[in-house]
Amino acid sequence: MTIRIDLKLRLRRDDDVAMGPGKADLLDAIAQTGSISAAARSMDMSYRRAWLLVDVMNRSFREPLVRGAAGGVQGGGANVTQAGLQVLAQFRAMEAAARAAAATHLDALALLLRNVDDK
Repeated sequence: MTIRIDLKLRLRRDDDVAMGPGKADLLDAIAQTGSISAAARSMDMSYRRAWLLVDVMNRSFREPLVRGAAGGVQGGGANVTQAGLQVLAQFRAMEAAARAAAATHLDALALLLRNVDDK
């Protein structure tokens, strides 16, 4: 029997999710690819969906997390700003801390789970 903790933390600002696991993954992908469209493709997401997520992040924080470059002969691009890197690092640290805190309760909960042989 495999037991795992699956926490999904979300930072809300008013009605918007300013940061969550999917947005953090999108920021990582933008940082790796240098492009919102390439990041979206790597995540099997439409460009429009990725752009909307970036828009929510940029509106939610004091400084934009992603900056785009206008297209041209070479095409456009995007980069994760210093603020974006800071938000991403803090969010990933918060996820790790939450997993570590929850892990202390995992053994107690595991004892209460039904085994395959239980009826």
